[in-house]
Amino acid sequence: MDELRSIAEEVSRLARPGIRPAQLCEAVRKRHPWASEHDIARATFYAVILAAEEPTEWLLELHGLAVELRNCNVQEAANDR
Repeated sequence: MDELRSIAEEVSRLARPGIRPAQLCEAVRKRHPWASEHDIARATFYAVILAAEEPTEWLLELHGLAVELRNCNVQEAANDR
């Protein structure tokens, strides 16, 4: 859980309006090179949960990124079958 929280904190620092999921993954991996896209997607949802106490436009953007990352992971899993 500490690793997930660490990635979530990094996501919170890096996420900004207009960032694409691939850009976020690349930026996160600079500090967490072992993190998979799945780990980053989970951490992004975790960051949304942590930020939910103070709903803002940024929170909606972060949630959108989390959904896009999750959808990428679902597509990759389907392609691997």
